[in-house]
Amino acid sequence: MKKSYLSYAMSVIVSRALPDVRDGLKPVQRRILYAMHDLGMRPGSSFKKSARLVGEVLGKYHPHGDSAVYEAMVRMAQDFSLRVPLVDGQGNFGSVDGDPPAAMRYTESRLTREAELMLANLDQDTVDYSENFDGTLEEPAILPARLPNLLVNGATGIAVGMATNIPPHNPTEVCNGIIHLIENPESTIEELMKYIKGPDFPTGATIMGKEGIKNAFETGRGQIIVRATASVEEATKRSSKMKIVVSELPYQVNKASLVEKIASLIKTKRLEGISEIRDESDRKGMRIVMDLRSGAQALVLLNNLYKYTPMQSSFSVNMIALANGVPKLINIKESLNYYIQFRQEVISRKFKFELKKAKARCHILDGYRVAIANIDEVIDLIRSSQDVDEAKTQLISKFSLDAIQAQAILEMQLRRLAALETQKIEDEYQNLQERIRYYEEQLADPHKILAVVSEETQEMKKALRGARRTAITGTVQEFTREQLEAHEQIVVTLSENGYIKRIPADTYRNQHRGGKGVVSMNIKDDDPVKHIIVCDTHDTLLFFTNKGRVLAMRCFELRADIARNTRGVPVRNVISLAENETVKSIIGVNSLKRPDLYLVLATKNASIKKVQMNKLSSLITESGQIRRGGLIVMKVKNDDEVVSAKNCKEDDDVMMVTENGKSIRFAITDILSRSRQAGGVRGMLLDKKDKMVSMDVVVPESRLLVISKNGYGKLTDLSKYRPQKRAGSGLKTMNVTKKTGTVAAAEVIAGSDEVYVISRKAQVMRTSLDEIRKTGRVAQGVRIFNPRPGDYVSAMACMREFKYEDQPEQLKLVGAKLMNKEKE
Repeated sequence: MKKSYLSYAMSVIVSRALPDVRDGLKPVQRRILYAMHDLGMRPGSSFKKSARLVGEVLGKYHPHGDSAVYEAMVRMAQDFSLRVPLVDGQGNFGSVDGDPPAAMRYTESRLTREAELMLANLDQDTVDYSENFDGTLEEPAILPARLPNLLVNGATGIAVGMATNIPPHNPTEVCNGIIHLIENPESTIEELMKYIKGPDFPTGATIMGKEGIKNAFETGRGQIIVRATASVEEATKRSSKMKIVVSELPYQVNKASLVEKIASLIKTKRLEGISEIRDESDRKGMRIVMDLRSGAQALVLLNNLYKYTPMQSSFSVNMIALANGVPKLINIKESLNYYIQFRQEVISRKFKFELKKAKARCHILDGYRVAIANIDEVIDLIRSSQDVDEAKTQLISKFSLDAIQAQAILEMQLRRLAALETQKIEDEYQNLQERIRYYEEQLADPHKILAVVSEETQEMKKALRGARRTAITGTVQEFTREQLEAHEQIVVTLSENGYIKRIPADTYRNQHRGGKGVVSMNIKDDDPVKHIIVCDTHDTLLFFTNKGRVLAMRCFELRADIARNTRGVPVRNVISLAENETVKSIIGVNSLKRPDLYLVLATKNASIKKVQMNKLSSLITESGQIRRGGLIVMKVKNDDEVVSAKNCKEDDDVMMVTENGKSIRFAITDILSRSRQAGGVRGMLLDKKDKMVSMDVVVPESRLLVISKNGYGKLTDLSKYRPQKRAGSGLKTMNVTKKTGTVAAAEVIAGSDEVYVISRKAQVMRTSLDEIRKTGRVAQGVRIFNPRPGDYVSAMACMREFKYEDQPEQLKLVGAKLMNKEKE
């Protein structure tokens, strides 16, 4: 069974569903074109019944169902399916409404002029032939394909375990791309995109954005958003109603089904404002008309049509084709290279065929020249011979000819002995010698073969000249994503098992001190939240790992979750973490290039390090792209790991807090600035079984908020903590008892309005700092969070209230421009 299935799968992949990368045809399409060529169904000839062709293909080359052959032929005749149709059909060959074609006994067909390019030089030994299914005939294994059919007409097919979906492209652009690649073999895909702009669908429409095209061209896979071409016609004296008129649809969208879909949405009130829809399409072109009700907003309706109907569709590119008989995912450059290499082979074989033919003719002409030079002797010899065989033998022995030349002389007509005929033989001989030299020179130099490929492509480009049908536009052409992202305060959380999520800060309601909180994430009991930060959508998130590495991403690149109780996404999906590497600290910064800012890092064993922030600026390239590989920011010993990272200024103090309730405050200047890859120095002398839980930067008029695992917290003015020397044993900062539990988190507060407390089981409470009473340095604090049984505090973050007025004027201006653009 296994062997039988594998045999079937390979048969479907190789012999039915996938096109060859060289001629872009599936076997059935290739056999149809060859059979038409064999039957003489050329562009200038009369049409023949499709049933005659189908019978020819079935009987000689393709022993499958007649409907499969006919459907393949019909598709090659449809100008809404192929960018350059290969079959010229007469009769009903279907429509964009999904109407079936007429039966094959009614329709007629012949090859198009473009199809002849696929078959050009077929009789010059340019391709290999193989036996047909019963071994009685031969058929070409591939067509010479002067037309780059794979890209021009695309392909679609479903095999076993794989599928292909290649969009059509503009033939002129493809030819330009081929010529450019021949002249510049090292050209990048980005450079090729200057010549091949993107897919060019036979039905027109508009491609939204170039990102999908770039992905498809670079990787062979991508999503291309295609939007229908529509316009708004204002009311006139003749028609008092405003109209939305659709003139072009996305590729492969059924017009009749679209009209039904829109009518259904109107009936169910999903689209309000349209009074009537009708199809006014005719031979001149497509025209779907929607009459609008009085007072309806045309642009709003048009936007909803794109949103709820196939008027905006996604074309999933999957460029899989057979390369050397094996299915392969190819990008645009590989596709062009395969075509160029194939055309080199075809032209080389053509020249070898013509060279062999010319040499054979020259060989005979050499015999003619010998005979003409010795005409009297030749005539006497032939007259004196008893029979033809004797004459042939005498010619070979006397004039050093071979059997072929002697036979040609014996078959030569007497009129060839005339003076003019003799001159013609000499002229033909000289011309053939020139052709032989030309073919030999071409075959000796691959660059000359490439030049011929380029010349032929130039000629073909003139024959296939056609304007682009599909327009390409950016979704929001002139603005970067950063410009379009609103400045919004967000909460970013990271769980112990590495799930990260981003939600708006106003998702959490403000609660009074001692509340139980609301569920933040849909998360397992054994996956507590370990990090929570509040930042702006335009900040850069810096992820510090246990190995001392820093990775970065833009906040707005993190997928936004509207609901609180979603789990988020694995952090490994958004940043490149190595095996056994985990995120230990996250901070948000608005710039990495400020020379006055420093980065301070602390480890579990109380090592501390200071490095200038601008030494991390290489995380972002000059083009604004994030360097996904990250940077080494601190050398960490094997028994240690980074626990906290903060940004600070030269005149700040640093505060370190341990799990057992001790802390130390000292000046940043006590830490020498070190190189990015260096290790740290001792920041605090730890007691046995104690470890660092938090490190923060002291700012003027700030307070220290400490919270224990059992939800007890205290807020103390930092004036109560006198500065000490680095590497001291520190002071008591919280009276840790069995009731309070050990310290879970600590943070320096300056001007913040609210605090977020999050538990191991993802309960989050948001409360005002005014709710927390100020206490002395050594107090145990008051309960500010009441965790459920079996739960405990795992993280904390503070924030200030954010208002729309804080938005920069630049963003408001972008929004206004976008609205004006929409009105256009």
